[in-house]
Amino acid sequence: MGEPTRWDRGLSVTTDGKHLVGHAGALLLRKLADRTGLTATLTAALPTSTARSWRQRAHVLVHLAVAIALGARSLLEAERLHLHHRHLFATPASDSTLHRTLDALDEKTMAAINKARRHVRRHVWSLLRLRPGGFPDLEAAGRDLKGRIAVDLDATVITSASKKQGAEPTFKGTFGFHPLAAWCANTGECLAMELRPGNAGANTVADRIRVLAAALDQIPGSSAAKLLIRADGAGATHGLLEHLEALTTTRRTVRYTAGWKITGEDGAAIARLPEDAWETSLTQAGNLQEGYEVAEQTGLNTRQGWPQGLRLIVRRVRPSRRHKKNLTAFERTTGWRYSVTATNIGRMRGIAGSHQVQFLDALHRNHAGVEDRVRTNKAMGLHRLPSAFWQVNRGWVLAANIACDLDAWPRLLTLHDHDDLAGAEPQTMRFRLYHLPARLARHARRRILRLDRTWPWAEVFATCWRRLSGLPAAG
Repeated sequence: MGEPTRWDRGLSVTTDGKHLVGHAGALLLRKLADRTGLTATLTAALPTSTARSWRQRAHVLVHLAVAIALGARSLLEAERLHLHHRHLFATPASDSTLHRTLDALDEKTMAAINKARRHVRRHVWSLLRLRPGGFPDLEAAGRDLKGRIAVDLDATVITSASKKQGAEPTFKGTFGFHPLAAWCANTGECLAMELRPGNAGANTVADRIRVLAAALDQIPGSSAAKLLIRADGAGATHGLLEHLEALTTTRRTVRYTAGWKITGEDGAAIARLPEDAWETSLTQAGNLQEGYEVAEQTGLNTRQGWPQGLRLIVRRVRPSRRHKKNLTAFERTTGWRYSVTATNIGRMRGIAGSHQVQFLDALHRNHAGVEDRVRTNKAMGLHRLPSAFWQVNRGWVLAANIACDLDAWPRLLTLHDHDDLAGAEPQTMRFRLYHLPARLARHARRRILRLDRTWPWAEVFATCWRRLSGLPAAG
């Protein structure tokens, strides 16, 4: 019986193609790095030389970040990608050169790189204010948090299949690393990330203060007047909340929300709440969320030593089947599952109803979006660390954070009016734009990258290139 179709009739495969470019999205990412001034500022920050065998470390680091954004998972894969793009960019760097570059990133050099990133971010954010719609604002409970920058703190686990420097058993029962990071909720950028051993604590105050300081240093001064810091339950410690209180100055207002570990005293306070104190919670769109209720227990809790003016917002919901086995004795008695949020927000100027418990509950629940940032960062080179050496892996984390910026900025600066790409995740960007094949043609001393006209996002790619080319150069 013959085959029903013979789509492969007369088809053969050869490896003699010329002037073909795979992963053509590298052009967009490298163009973005150049137009925003990232390449130039890194060149000024990193060591340089006139020796013929020297590879400019700034170019090596930028191309590594581009390779990570395109999906490279190791230094060898980054080298292979650079080699394939040798007709587009400078002489490719070998994996050993990449290794030496990352290994040479000592504390002084890392500080210089972070200073360069801050300079570039200030330029990018100034461009965002000029785009239609202006700088991206957050919304909570249907209300616009205009003019406020939200920073979300969270830790995650990176597993390791082999013994590496710093790899230790984690609190989840796995083996690997436990980095702590801070993301800008407005833009999706990873502002700061610190690689930590797997046994590092989730609520270590010194680590959180250090990462938060590095993140706030990345925020341009003109945008730092109104800050919202959010953390999960690991952030509700005396040391961190006292530090957050101290961050407020005459020129900067810092508000925060944090998860709260429920103790027996909290349970007793919740039990004293009258039934009419509970209100139906709100969705992020501002609609009623039936089945979920919120109330305020501030004043009913007598625990001492916490910042003055701290408010406690309690939320309850009927437990699902998967949650019933983890209920406390108090929750099994009442038939509700509880969570508590701590905040210093009394009222946010210019936001109607910002003092209400429903709004504060929705504002903190918006912090859950950080889980998406963690997931997308792991898709951006952090799912596995490539080296057995701590210093190299720490440099890889920094390159992955630069890759996160390079992935976020095209969507913010050039694709903001494309609804299907403005909020796209790495895999979507790779499938539609970054991994697009093309042919490199030459005519009249010019190079032309030709895309297949049948690809649905070919015109989007061309639009992105034109807009990147038209961006004002960094000063």
